[in-house]
Amino acid sequence: MPNIGAPSVSLQLCITSLNKLPLLVWFLKQHSEFGFSNMAEKESMYSLGDWRRIPICTFFKDARLVFKADSLGREILSIALPAAMALTADPIASLVDTAFIGQIGPVELAAVGVSIALFNQVSRIAIFPLVSVTTSFVAEEDTLSGENPHIEEGRCLETGPPKDAETKELLPHKVTGGNNHNSDFVGECFNIAKEEHKRRHIPSASSAIFIGGILGLIQAIFLISAAKPLLNFMGVTSDSPMLHPAKQYLKLRTLGAPAVLLSLAMQGVFRGFKDTKTPLYATVAGDVTNIALDPLFMFVFRLGVSGAAIAHVISQYLISAILLWRLMEQVDLVPPSIKHLQLDRFLKNGFLLLMRVIAVTFCVTLAASLAARQGPTSMAAFQVCLQVWLAVSLLADGLAVAGQAILAGAFANKDFDRATATASRVLQMGLVLGLALAFILGIGLHFGAKIFTQDANVLHLIQIGIPFVAVTQPLNSIAFVFDGVNFGASDFAYSAFSMVVVAILSIICLLILSSAGGFIGIWVALTIYMGLRAFAGFLRIGTGSGPWEFLRSS
Repeated sequence: MPNIGAPSVSLQLCITSLNKLPLLVWFLKQHSEFGFSNMAEKESMYSLGDWRRIPICTFFKDARLVFKADSLGREILSIALPAAMALTADPIASLVDTAFIGQIGPVELAAVGVSIALFNQVSRIAIFPLVSVTTSFVAEEDTLSGENPHIEEGRCLETGPPKDAETKELLPHKVTGGNNHNSDFVGECFNIAKEEHKRRHIPSASSAIFIGGILGLIQAIFLISAAKPLLNFMGVTSDSPMLHPAKQYLKLRTLGAPAVLLSLAMQGVFRGFKDTKTPLYATVAGDVTNIALDPLFMFVFRLGVSGAAIAHVISQYLISAILLWRLMEQVDLVPPSIKHLQLDRFLKNGFLLLMRVIAVTFCVTLAASLAARQGPTSMAAFQVCLQVWLAVSLLADGLAVAGQAILAGAFANKDFDRATATASRVLQMGLVLGLALAFILGIGLHFGAKIFTQDANVLHLIQIGIPFVAVTQPLNSIAFVFDGVNFGASDFAYSAFSMVVVAILSIICLLILSSAGGFIGIWVALTIYMGLRAFAGFLRIGTGSGPWEFLRSS
């Protein structure tokens, strides 16, 4: 049998003798690295190097494992499924509200549609930055402190202390000098092992609840005092029959804003702990209460749209109370001092995401406003299509939450292999989910539109919107999952600035296409909007830039 290892030795001798020829030396080293001495080793190392040097191939890496129930797949699903169920529970409850209100009349349905769109979009301005930043920060702090129950024993000692300034800020204490830092970090791990029975001290958890409570009060005051001008901006004019029920519903529902902000801030904390079951149980309890109270207040007590709003507010305070009770059992929510709140980190990154969410909010709100300007019939149909569009698309947010929580821990530990594998898997799962949703909605909505209204004109427009709702699901799923991937990598700046560019282009499309194509034009523009969001995500990882720069290293 020939000596297979000989060529490798020869190449090394050539490299030594030709060290004055840099280009040839580099060439020989590259070929020697890939291992002529062993074909299996060559294939393995070439595959690894190929993925590293061509970042866009990350999207296709290990695609055959997308349905495999390995440890990564199980971890993703254990976080994603409860998160998806919790995220879709509230839109489903809103769909039930829509179905009940639709039985009153098309004017009331359109009025509540405008109010819900306005309330949700204003809420997102505060909610989205708060929840996203909280999830990432809590996951990082929990990973570095070693308190995460999913982290195996001894992980603190293996990974060592954080290596960069941003990560150091995650620890509640400040140290100077490498030796002190190492000893403090190791000591902290042992102290945690001795004090497992005690409640955790996670500074970001206290910060999130503090900020959430303040933002909730500000939102309530703002929406109640500016209800009429905001509804006018949404296209509900002073002489419109929609104005009175819309204003009535909006003011009552706004009373629950503090509970909404607090509950979602606490959900962000639980997500950071990779616990999505607790928020699910609380959300289901609240939404079941909402659905049970809807017919009671609306039809038995004859409160109409006001009854729907009251039922929703009660459900939100119930959710908030359950989450606070459970969180107080696990976390010490009272910080030792104001410095431990880390408000500067929240404000810095929260401001970036605030830019992003304003851009997103303006696009969706503008679309609803353009639909409202076409009359109650168009707005009613748009409301039904939009609620379904968002409700089913939020299933992908479960994958986004899982990706964010796992990636935040992986980046905190500098575990780039785990980060790459997680990003690839959740994106591939998102694509599969989007294709499945497109098929289900294409069939289901065609036969189920009458659940929401009996008005023939509204049903006609809903049938026109169904193809857009169905076909855009793959784009929606990928775009939402990319959000979680970017947030898990703490890539908040890129997420903000790329979304501003996407919003500018989408707003131009909305104004032009709605004027030219009416109801259809609005949905074409929304399709373009989601496509641009997905492309922005591909661009970041595909070029190996920002936190993904390691993908370009050999």
